[in-house]
Parts: sequence; C-alpha cells; structure tokens
Amino acid sequence: MKIKFYQYSAIKKSVGIFLIMISCFSGYAQLKGGHILGAMGLQSGTQTPANTLSVYVPNYIYTASTLRDADGDKALTNPDLTMYLVGAGASYVSDFKILGANYGATILLAFAKNTIQGNNANIDNSLAFTDMYIVPVQLGWHHKKADFVFSYQLYLPTGKFTAGAPDNSGLGMFMNEFSAGTTLYFNDKKTFHFSALASYEINGRKKDTDIKTGDILSIEGGLGKTFYQMNAEKTAPAGIFNAGLIYYLQYKVSHDEIPVPVIGVVEGEKDRVGGIGAEVNYFHIGCKTSAGFRWIAEVDAINRFQGNTFFITLAHVFSFEKEQPK
Repeated sequence: MKIKFYQYSAIKKSVGIFLIMISCFSGYAQLKGGHILGAMGLQSGTQTPANTLSVYVPNYIYTASTLRDADGDKALTNPDLTMYLVGAGASYVSDFKILGANYGATILLAFAKNTIQGNNANIDNSLAFTDMYIVPVQLGWHHKKADFVFSYQLYLPTGKFTAGAPDNSGLGMFMNEFSAGTTLYFNDKKTFHFSALASYEINGRKKDTDIKTGDILSIEGGLGKTFYQMNAEKTAPAGIFNAGLIYYLQYKVSHDEIPVPVIGVVEGEKDRVGGIGAEVNYFHIGCKTSAGFRWIAEVDAINRFQGNTFFITLAHVFSFEKEQPK
C-alpha cells in the first residue's frame, strides 16, 4: 500500500512535533529563546558615544554542567554540552536626536555550533549560519548622574531549522524584543557605576509548526569601577580599564505551547536561571580598539540547563566626530 506524498509529509511533521514534545518535557526544560545571556554586563544601560561606528567580533561559549528539574534538583549531571557562537557585527550611533536621545542601530551576523533548543542534549550541529540579530532602533540619553537606553530588536529565522532535528543552527521563529535600562553613577567622574537592562522577548510560532515559545524576561547588568591608564607624560589617558561584578536573570513569563494530537495544547512548567560573575575590558584610546571578557556562573536554575557562560569580544571604533576649529 502506497502512502501519498502529502500523507507522508503530515506524518513526518507530526513525528517532529512529538519528538520536540518528548525532548522538552521529559527532561524538565522549556523551549529556548533568542536572547543571549552574557552579551551585556557593565554599563549595560549606556549607549556608546555619538558619531561612532563600532565593528565587533563576539565569541560566546556556554558549557552546561547539569540539567535541573522543576524543584531545582539535578535531573542530568555532566551532559557534556557546549554551545559556541561567533559572529561579526556593527553598531552605529548618530547625533540625530529623537526625544532628546541619540539614535543608533545594530546588526549581527553569526554562526553557531551545538545550538541549544531546550533541554535536549542530543544536539550535534557543526558551525553554521544562525539567526540574524538586528536593532533598528536604539535611543540613548546621557545625564550627569545617569545614562538611559531604550531599544527594539528582532531576531530573524535565517538559521537552519527542522522540527525535531538534532542539527538545527537556528530556532525557526521570529522574535521581537524590547529593552530599557540605566547606568547610575555614584561620583562626578563617573568611574563608579551600577547598571541594569531589562529585555522582554515575544516569540512567534516555529517554522511549519504550531509550537510557540513563551515570552521571556531577561535582566542584565553589573557593579563596576573605571580606571584610566595615563600616557608616559602623565598628561592624558592612553587607555581605559573597566572591571567589576556582573549578573543576569532570566524568567519564562508565559508558558510554551506545544499542540499534541488528541491531547491538545501542552503547557510545561516555566523555567528560570540566575548568574553572577566578573567582567574586565580595556579600551586603547590611540588605537580605538577594545577587548573584553565576561564569565558568569549560573545558579538557581529551574527546568533548564545550568552551567557557565563565557563572552569574549574584540571591537574597533571609528569616530566621525568633526574636529573643532583651533
């Protein structure tokens, strides 16, 4: 008896959805969103100076040490899972004002290996093009005692995705995100600071399915100190060090939705995770080049992996500021 092509496609789709359901709920975890924790740290509520173009290369490494269940207990130890992401991005901030804020925009093209979809440790994709990250609107305000930032970002499903496949490089869904944050300064020289940036992610349905990842709230920032390295003549700074403690928190605000034949829509337990670590970065003023390193150890994970996040970023800044007449 032959099975018609459209019948085969329907069966394949149903099997893929069933595999996702099993991988997500048998292991106590929910579906993953696009927000990369650890991308923001010290001065997360501050926009870069106006009339600058920053070209950067981020390196993101996440090592999962355990999988935690709904009670925070270990459901799986040493999953031997490491996700890696590397890319090239550009961020421009203009002197054009909107509501008194400088307008900016960002784009990031990245490649990912072992893309984590949820709780499934059976993933094995080689380094491949992943979902595109775009910030079409970023507004930044600068005041004497505080900076403020607001932005809208979206993630485009440009990475490979097939429901239930172990080699997906993308998440297969459009993601919209809104962020707002501040950096508070505790002295006149703005060398002692605390920051917090809140991001709310709204996820669409996954490609060729009715599966929907719940909305996600992420909060990132840090408490740090800025140090100036003076030139040989001690007349002007040659470089800027920034170091301190950083943190992140992430909560699943609404349930994931996974439709299952006969059963209906399955909603799993929400997940959450926290993390605390350290950051150090250095900007060489003459070369207009910076290098930064972040490490965050995760704690209090529920229904998700818990591990360590490492973020290494190299950047070069092009300044378009007009020279003042002498």
